[in-house]
Amino acid sequence: MKTVVNKFTLTLISAAILAAPTAFAGETEHGNSITKALSESTVKVNLRARYESVDQDGIDKNASALTLKSRITVDTGSYSNFSLGLEVDKVDALVDNYNNTQNGQTEYPVVADPQGTDVNQAFIKYANDGFSAIVGRQRVLHNNQRFVGGVGWRQNEQTYDGVRAEYKAESFSVDYSLIHNINGITSGNTKGDFHLVNGIYKINNSHKISGFAYLLDYDTAVANSSSTLGALYNGKFGKFLVNASLASQSDNGDNPTSYSAMYVNAEAGYNFGPVTVLGGYELLGSDDGKVAFNTPLATKHKFNGWADKFLGTPKEGLQDIYLTAKGKVSGVKWAATYHDFSSDEGSIDFGNELDLVATYQINKNYGVLVKAANYSEGDSGIAPTDTNKIWVQMTAKF
Repeated sequence: MKTVVNKFTLTLISAAILAAPTAFAGETEHGNSITKALSESTVKVNLRARYESVDQDGIDKNASALTLKSRITVDTGSYSNFSLGLEVDKVDALVDNYNNTQNGQTEYPVVADPQGTDVNQAFIKYANDGFSAIVGRQRVLHNNQRFVGGVGWRQNEQTYDGVRAEYKAESFSVDYSLIHNINGITSGNTKGDFHLVNGIYKINNSHKISGFAYLLDYDTAVANSSSTLGALYNGKFGKFLVNASLASQSDNGDNPTSYSAMYVNAEAGYNFGPVTVLGGYELLGSDDGKVAFNTPLATKHKFNGWADKFLGTPKEGLQDIYLTAKGKVSGVKWAATYHDFSSDEGSIDFGNELDLVATYQINKNYGVLVKAANYSEGDSGIAPTDTNKIWVQMTAKF
């Protein structure tokens, strides 16, 4: 769980809040501006209760986790184009028969939701005429979060400490972040020098392309230090859907291993009306079976199966052939995905997985979700072990 708060940012925000009324008390125009900014401020509360069950071969006991995330988010209105943001999360375990990666309960499978209270975001933002800059702790979500994301599925989110600048025009946007600390979902703070760049060009309402560059230089987890360059295309041709991505990755910083690996993703789908069907192929390539393409900042739960068996890419690489069907019936959104996993090097059968989900939005405040993952191992002793997971979740937003 993230425990260290960006003290400089919090001090700066506190000082700004305390100083503003005093500094402008005698100036009616400024005073009115502050009053307007305060009146435009928002306070949001988000509650998410979730039961997660895990049955994993090779571990004696099944995991049962009933956790509650309580979140409060405060965003001020704008004063002279500046605004402040603060978000605090608290995670409680009402049933804690699980290994949260920190409690030592290794007789249970992992459910990566430790208890604790955390400052999820704390920032100062400047915004004017399409340009914005944020200093502090913040979300950074790029494209489909395949390379940079927030891991929002877990009760404790991944956020970033640093400086971010964005410029958005009608059909073009560019986003650059210089990050010095990553607040992970369980492991606290990860220090380093991380440059995150993403540009998007919207050709029209049906087609857009993105280009990205991620230069990661870790202070301690040096095996994750890498340079990644790539592009993403999203397109619609009537009822046909096409998504494609290509990237190359090599070692960076103090990474002890010199390597080069490729990433490929190709998807094609068709909207039949009540049902959309999508098929795809994803490759996280390997350099001669020594080391593979890796995405340490991604929202990895979204990819390669919800059983989370491939959060780290095997050194032999990973190929994922998948088929998804999704639709909506009587207000219930549903989706089913089948994955077939194999290695890039060595012809290893990594197994297969079936993922199912159904969600229902009761009203604007309340929603429910039921979700399941069934992973079956491939080559014994090489592939991960058979695992079944079930989730039941309720959310409330105010």
